[in-house]
Amino acid sequence: MPTDPPSPAPPAPPSPLAVEFRGVSFSYARADSPALHDISLDIPAGQRLGVLGPNGGGKSTLLKLTLGLLRGHSGSIRIFGATPEDARRHRWIGYVPQRNEAVLEFPISVRQAVAMSAALPLSPLKSGLHHTRAAVDEALALVGMSDLAERHIGSLSGGQLQRAMIARAIACRPRLLLLDEPTVGIDPAGQQKFGELLRRLHDSLGLTIIVVSHDIRTIAASSDRVACLSRTLHSHVAPEGLTPAVLAEVFRHDVAAIFGSDIHIHAHSADACPLDTPVSLTSSIRPPQK
Repeated sequence: MPTDPPSPAPPAPPSPLAVEFRGVSFSYARADSPALHDISLDIPAGQRLGVLGPNGGGKSTLLKLTLGLLRGHSGSIRIFGATPEDARRHRWIGYVPQRNEAVLEFPISVRQAVAMSAALPLSPLKSGLHHTRAAVDEALALVGMSDLAERHIGSLSGGQLQRAMIARAIACRPRLLLLDEPTVGIDPAGQQKFGELLRRLHDSLGLTIIVVSHDIRTIAASSDRVACLSRTLHSHVAPEGLTPAVLAEVFRHDVAAIFGSDIHIHAHSADACPLDTPVSLTSSIRPPQK
């Protein structure tokens, strides 16, 4: 029996900016110092932003503020011109957290795990079994998981589980996709496929994508703009892509200071790139010389 095609997400307000932070600071209760300080950032709709920073540098906090999950911040945050809470309520944001162990506790298939998101009541036009089935099928096809749809979710490899979680995040057709440390535990070949997948999703769905990671290779594989974050933000607009020259500038001015180390980067041409990105990176982090 044919099913109706998936309905698009509720239209986002007409705004050229997907995400807008203005003077945002945030502190956790009883913390000695702010988790984020005076963050101002514009992310145009359709951009792929990689946020590079150390553990504890505020990357996950930045995503939670974007999702409207944290209260008590200073400054203003807008998502397609709306508050983060309204954007989340309209399902404009898809989110892939760093840890996905909770879903593994359920005796369910990949299809059922994705449907747990797609079946949520989104609007009067986005409900019912037919829509849910079509949305799940489309999301699984987009991430290349259709042939594993009936596999037990707990039997997947790290890379396969990450694709399933991305399918879950895009099943409701969001405008903005957030990914927190998405390649932890994934081998270099899986990182390459991950970067290729994000570019396909960006092109086919018109998504704005924010990836946060401490891994340089992940950022280079998945982004066309890079920002360095360690409680404060250093942003580099790179409309021409992450070329060797742009990356060298980023590393020279920000990365070594943020990570507290001397970082040695070798950028090669696209022809020699194992990640199929504009640059190929090898790096070593050495303690600062005393």
